[in-house]
Amino acid sequence: MGKRLIERRLRQINSRLRGLRDELSVIDEQLMHLSDDADETRIRSLVSESPGVGREFRQAQEHADAMAVHRSHVTRSIVELQARQDELLDALTDR
Repeated sequence: MGKRLIERRLRQINSRLRGLRDELSVIDEQLMHLSDDADETRIRSLVSESPGVGREFRQAQEHADAMAVHRSHVTRSIVELQARQDELLDALTDR
């Protein structure tokens, strides 16, 4: 692989990593909010005798769980891109 091609791919990966890291920051903030909301509705469902509150808790927990899955996916993508970046850097320095 040519030096220019490696450098171009490194720039692309760097750009994608920046975007994913920004996304991860937003996800972390949203996940914290969703988890707090799920905890709050869980407590309300324990105290309340209304069946609607239990449904609210399940929905809030599902949202928090979905965001945690999304966070895991983004984190995995970051790790994979960093590994690819390391491979390209190694290829660039071997030249």
